[in-house]
Amino acid sequence: METAPPRGTAVRPGHLGGVPGEWLEPQNPVAHLLYLHGGAYVLGSPATHRLLAGSFCRHGFRVFVPDYRLAPEHGFPAALDDCEAAYRGLLAQEGIDPDALAVAGESAGGGLTLSLLVRLRDGGVPLPAAAALFSPWTDLAVTGRSVEANNRAEDLFFNDNLRPVAELYLAGADPMTPLASPLYADLSGLPPLLVHVGERELLLDDAARLVERAAAAGDEVAFERWPVVPHGWQLLQGIVPEAARSVAEAAAFLHARIRNRAAAPGRQSRRVPA
Repeated sequence: METAPPRGTAVRPGHLGGVPGEWLEPQNPVAHLLYLHGGAYVLGSPATHRLLAGSFCRHGFRVFVPDYRLAPEHGFPAALDDCEAAYRGLLAQEGIDPDALAVAGESAGGGLTLSLLVRLRDGGVPLPAAAALFSPWTDLAVTGRSVEANNRAEDLFFNDNLRPVAELYLAGADPMTPLASPLYADLSGLPPLLVHVGERELLLDDAARLVERAAAAGDEVAFERWPVVPHGWQLLQGIVPEAARSVAEAAAFLHARIRNRAAAPGRQSRRVPA
């Protein structure tokens, strides 16, 4: 299902690193955002997320949403490969300084955001200034206690959905493979992270354990647990008041870390080759 972007946001197709996607552009952008859509690795597209991704345009971001490959036709690590290619394209094709760039995503897109940061760090690619993760799915082994404790707390998202969908994406990979389930990755040396999750979500423990492990690894992490909101509530812009508030808080966090990077002593512009 397609959604319309916020009024005043321009939408145009694009390709980065050979990956198709969509640009969402405000009139006067001041920073850039790579937004990785959710959908349990089997659903979703830039078109389904225009309203959510475009809501960052209201806060001065020029946004690219990659149309990464989906399971079951394309299992792990195809989605991650596409997200990395799009990120590298932002730096090499668009000439964007990573210090003026952030990454964000919800649900599976939040898990992809974290996996992307780990892969970029390990590959020596300059990292973005910060990242925002909304209800990230970080554990495809599905071991969080909230998967049972919060089952049936929502109308559409149940714990018996998680493992079959995870298996479709994993395509035979070990569910604790760090780049598939970044909860089990080395999280040291990552940029500042903001994590939002609902108190009643199945993925509450995916977020809470991520925050605990990232903080223990020395990362800067801002964490907020929201009462009485459904999974992926940021998609409900204009319907659920907390949706706009969550995006506004995330945008403020990202902008602040981008400003911090710009003001850092000895800062130099950084690029990567195509």
